[in-house]
Amino acid sequence: MNLNSIDDLQAALREQLYIADRGLATAIYLALRLNRPLFLEGEAGVGKTEVAKVIARLLDTDLIRLQCYEGLDVHHAVYEWNYTRQMMHIRVHEARGEHASEAELFGPDFLLRRPLLQAIENTREKAPVLLVDEVDRSDEEFEAFLLEVLSDFQITIPEIGTIKAERPPVAVITSNRTREVHDALKRRCLYYWIDYPGFDKEFEIVRAKVPQAPAQLARQITGFIQELRRADLYKVPGVAETLDWTAALVALDQQALEPGVVEETLGVILKYQDDVEKVRGENLRAILDRVKVTV
Repeated sequence: MNLNSIDDLQAALREQLYIADRGLATAIYLALRLNRPLFLEGEAGVGKTEVAKVIARLLDTDLIRLQCYEGLDVHHAVYEWNYTRQMMHIRVHEARGEHASEAELFGPDFLLRRPLLQAIENTREKAPVLLVDEVDRSDEEFEAFLLEVLSDFQITIPEIGTIKAERPPVAVITSNRTREVHDALKRRCLYYWIDYPGFDKEFEIVRAKVPQAPAQLARQITGFIQELRRADLYKVPGVAETLDWTAALVALDQQALEPGVVEETLGVILKYQDDVEKVRGENLRAILDRVKVTV
């Protein structure tokens, strides 16, 4: 695919139903041209993870995803040894009266490759896209380990040595900012903050992602979500919730928002009971009135 300019990239993203503003398209373009990791930060549900998926589709390559969580360590993210196969290997040798050497037991044949090593050791013609998702959920110790990977695209395994990528992966790191990520990691990346979209952009996203939604319904949904984001809620809905709600209302054969159906489906867009209770009643009627829904 021709991605020789930011305009080309922005158009290609749109063809993949990802509506990116000029700033995000520029960040992606530079990450691809400069072979630099792309660090995307923003609230949950604004489309950070989807960027990596779309890039993989555009480049027609594999997506390797590492989902971060508290307690994530090298054994789950990079590699571990296949102890079951090692024990079987030892017993076979013992049955023959032979001795299994350490070099055999801790060689590539007994290595279980986890996402980071898979991305570095890739042998396919095209470099994969490596998605390190929600890095802010991991511990600072693991974050520090990522520095070697993102600096030189290499991983050191004590028993084997240093493995360096022949074709470095396209790295996308995302963060929901549940904690601050260390500057040392960010310095190795190109940074972009993905914010909640304005009305026009979100309406375009809804129309692109759920084309079967009637125009009036899509417009009212977008307006309702925009109003909710101005409310004092514990967790305001992201674009992902907007799309889920649109799909749900289409499944209910709605042509436009109706107060009763809105109240019955608030759980699609609000994930905390306190938020649901806060929106119901007079507040709900006020929001519907502002988006011109007949109450």
